[in-house]
Amino acid sequence: MASRKIEDLHPDLQPLCREFVRRCEAAGVTALITTTYRSGAEQDELYAQGRTKPGPRVTNARAGQSAHNAMIQGKPAARAFDVVPTIGGKPMWDAKHPHWQVMGKIGMELGLNWYGRPNAQFKEFPHFELAKGYQ
Repeated sequence: MASRKIEDLHPDLQPLCREFVRRCEAAGVTALITTTYRSGAEQDELYAQGRTKPGPRVTNARAGQSAHNAMIQGKPAARAFDVVPTIGGKPMWDAKHPHWQVMGKIGMELGLNWYGRPNAQFKEFPHFELAKGYQ
């Protein structure tokens, strides 16, 4: 099962993720981290969805291509996290809900690459990633 632990993020992303959650809370949005690190096998399972398995496509990345699969010295160091806003304790997956824009703005202010931004090549509202250039 994919990790939700902030400690499984890249060392540079951990404080940004914590600040992201803090700022969301300050803006009245409860942000639930749904995924940090994901194994290659889990990534390939998601990649198969909508291709060779039923369901909608949720990723264009195979194992090793996703920022969720990153490791440092054999330990998880994901360069991305997925998040969903919750309303009354329930996840709000509807991308039209205004909380997504609040979270997107906060993530971009922190320098994160948000895949829900208007010019994103592949729309993936829950996905926030370290900007390129971080090792």
